Amino acid sequence: MSETAEVIKELLESIKIDGTYRNESLNLLEKGESRYLRDLKVNLTSTLTSEHLSAKEIGLIGVCTAINNVNKPLTDFYSGFASENGASAEDIAEAAACASLLSSNNVFYRFRHFTQKEKYTQIPARIRMQIMARPVTGKEFFELMSLAVSAVNGCEMCVNAHEDSLIKMGTREERIFDAVRIASLITATGKVIY
Repeated sequence: MSETAEVIKELLESIKIDGTYRNESLNLLEKGESRYLRDLKVNLTSTLTSEHLSAKEIGLIGVCTAINNVNKPLTDFYSGFASENGASAEDIAEAAACASLLSSNNVFYRFRHFTQKEKYTQIPARIRMQIMARPVTGKEFFELMSLAVSAVNGCEMCVNAHEDSLIKMGTREERIFDAVRIASLITATGKVIY
């Protein structure tokens, strides 16, 4: 087995996927003996630890991000990781709901932000968001997941609103940074493992 194939095997097995699994992206990286695979493996491993987030929170951010990115292998992995670290079925369902809700909000508020027309800010959004009122995971953590998904989806207005809300709740910037860092690395991994 080549060194590149061994790195791919280790990467896949670290997220509980058969080491022989391949797709177009992995085939291209393997064929070109890409050194990036080592970086990807280290980056993915770094999503599993944080000084500012619990393992359960990491898992739920992973679920939320993977669902947002429509990535089944990573959704399965982070759902299992969250569950192994104390997340309930309700917590995991809320992470899935957050991904869905924020996808609609990000599209809608990006539209308002891009057009910069006062008229659109006066028309009611008519997007039901009751889950935000009493989240199972708590308001602070739901905001943190919302921020992570909004960053992945590139909604400046939502990122600023959620970050401001978190700061007002007393959330440390390091915690915010880690949530977005983890979401970014899960998104990057999802471009190769899908």
